[in-house]
Amino acid sequence: MESLCFHDGNITDLIDKRTLDVRHDIGRSLQMHSSLIQRLSMERQLEGHSGCVNAVAWNSKGSLLISGSDDTRVNIYSYSSRKLLHSIETGHSANIFCTKFVPETSDELVVSGAGDAEVRLFNLSRLRGRGPDEYDISPSAVFQCHSRRVKKLAVEVGNPNVVWSASEDGTLRQHDFREASSCPPARSSHQECRNVLLDLRCGAKKSLADPPKQLLALKSCDISSTRPHLLLVGGSDAFARLYDRRMLPPLSSCRKKLSPPPCVNYFCPMHLSDQGHSSLHLTHVTFSPNGEEVLLSYSGEHVYLMDLNHAGGTSMQYTSADASKIMTFSPTLNGVELQSSILGALQNGVCFSSKFDAFYSLLFYNWSLMQFLQHEKCRKLVQIAEKSLMDNTNYFHGIEACNEVLDAHGHEIEPVLMHECLCIRAALFLKRKWKNDAYMALRDCHKARRINSSSFRAFHIQSEALLQLGKYKEALEFAISAQSMAPLDSEVAATLENIQKHLAAAEAEKNNKANDGAPKSDPRSGKVLSLSDILYRSEANSDASQDGPRSEREDSDYDEELELDFETSISGDEGRDVEPNVLHGSLNLRIHRRGDTAMETGRANGSCGSPMSSSQNDRTTYQSEGVIDMKQRYVGHCNVGTDIKQASFLGQRGEYVASGSDDGRWFIWEKRTGRLIKVLVGDDAVVNCVQCHPFDCVVATSGIDNTIKIWTPTASEPSIVAAGAAGPENNNVLEAMESNQRRLCHNREMILPFELLERFRMHEFSEGINQ
Repeated sequence: MESLCFHDGNITDLIDKRTLDVRHDIGRSLQMHSSLIQRLSMERQLEGHSGCVNAVAWNSKGSLLISGSDDTRVNIYSYSSRKLLHSIETGHSANIFCTKFVPETSDELVVSGAGDAEVRLFNLSRLRGRGPDEYDISPSAVFQCHSRRVKKLAVEVGNPNVVWSASEDGTLRQHDFREASSCPPARSSHQECRNVLLDLRCGAKKSLADPPKQLLALKSCDISSTRPHLLLVGGSDAFARLYDRRMLPPLSSCRKKLSPPPCVNYFCPMHLSDQGHSSLHLTHVTFSPNGEEVLLSYSGEHVYLMDLNHAGGTSMQYTSADASKIMTFSPTLNGVELQSSILGALQNGVCFSSKFDAFYSLLFYNWSLMQFLQHEKCRKLVQIAEKSLMDNTNYFHGIEACNEVLDAHGHEIEPVLMHECLCIRAALFLKRKWKNDAYMALRDCHKARRINSSSFRAFHIQSEALLQLGKYKEALEFAISAQSMAPLDSEVAATLENIQKHLAAAEAEKNNKANDGAPKSDPRSGKVLSLSDILYRSEANSDASQDGPRSEREDSDYDEELELDFETSISGDEGRDVEPNVLHGSLNLRIHRRGDTAMETGRANGSCGSPMSSSQNDRTTYQSEGVIDMKQRYVGHCNVGTDIKQASFLGQRGEYVASGSDDGRWFIWEKRTGRLIKVLVGDDAVVNCVQCHPFDCVVATSGIDNTIKIWTPTASEPSIVAAGAAGPENNNVLEAMESNQRRLCHNREMILPFELLERFRMHEFSEGINQ
């Protein structure tokens, strides 16, 4: 598959296009061309920090790079000389998670946000004339109005006066430098900062069908560079939200919790919208360079691409009812007839005007030849995928071949070939068994049945997908239908028998549980709590709506004993049965939950203000909003260890997508098809940040190491891996991705993440760890 060209062709073809179209922007096309990306290698490591580097960002001109670190310093580097220019001792008392240049200030104003819940503004002009070791400057402004960690900052192109901060306290605040240079600490008696743009303390949803009522701890935000009134946020649930700042209510204080304002759009892959996992959340959201797409990165999941507006045609908007329909058998599903290719229509007979016979005949010949060659290319790719399926090997490459056909040429191929390719890819998904591959198989089967509503193969594969998901009754319906279409097929008979066995076992287990009649355990009766009880109680349950009685689990503060068997992976060494660098053991924790002043304030001031926050009747009448579904998925990396992992568009045209990974690598995919184009080793443990230079084919990455890596296309040979540098060989890339998928598929409650360790370090639990 590495020999298969990417859709941007080669640089020679790109240069030739200039003679055909003088309007073609050759500079933007060449910035991140596939042939350049496949030559990326590490050029230099930028030193200057003594802790993990959690944030990197370029200035608008690309002449400076700013970074923030666990050492509470903000560093400024020169792009041209690759040297450290300034190192600012910020005064933050906890890890810096985000930092930015403020636009239109000649790069003299920089802003930082940290785990101490503060946002600090610095004027670099105060460093003029100072020596390289003189880095102590006072902040120009200190905003202390957040009550929890500040995870992301956003700035608006052309606006030098305002910065926005997203915090785990559930608020997004707008700081105007013209109004105040500081504000009182959160929860102080005279704290009355009216700078809350979004109050989402009652905004989280467990699933699409549930009303928002829990704390949405914000993890990321972004402002569109093409339409600055559009604001994108993501946090501690599965849904990214798009807001129009022009339609939001006036800025408010945090004295009283407000109902979440209506958003323009929700974004979430359909298969994640109703899972209801408390651990599923977003770590990064961003707009594409042209503002027409959004990119979402999930903890414990993959990276997904969505259209900003579902009217674009490539993405669909769905409701909670639609999410269940894809798994439901419908004998009356009439396939939506896809249009045959124009070539097929022309071949059936085309009458040309006699006046233009010669011209149109030549044009038709050239066009039909091109279409024929394209069709033959797709046919060969489908054959490659079919061989992978039959040989039970190279599932990843078979899927990539199908991706090229369906995502790069889907509008050109005929329905018969598309149906065949969809069924093959669905079967390959079920063989590969990566995280949520079974859901991807369901999507493909659904599309195949829309082409051919009596497709035996689509019905059979869909029954196997539902079987993998534990949907035995639904699987049985599809298997019976498949058997009715092919009564002599042995594979269908075996699938049907397997489903019936699982149904019988599930029924027996249900009866055994009913007979046991085990009473529910009291949370105070020495119960051994799961890790998620500790991780997510303080984030979600303790900040749930205050207008009704709280559950037994959260009705008071009390000491609890936790005995926890755990494992936590710092970095992975692929291809072994026992993963190294994994700590095994037990922790005895005594937890004392602190009183939350903000929660008490919420009680004093009433409920969230939402008419649908806690009543059981409201739950039944709540009408869920429509959500925009995914149009592409990017797989291979692992995102479970840190809560700040980014996914970014590369280049001014955003034709490639990149993400860091918990295995110390970072991955680059072709945006259009989801095909993997490059894998590079960027850290000894975890890569968190990936930021592309505004104009050049240069990428800056950072992570757990205390250095920043600069990547340029200087390798002697193009390769999917780091040619000529330390990194995996070609044949080990798949092993690395397989290892990442095993870690993703682990129950997140069995992994002790960096987040928990960080929260202990930040004293969010007063008694800490007794080991």
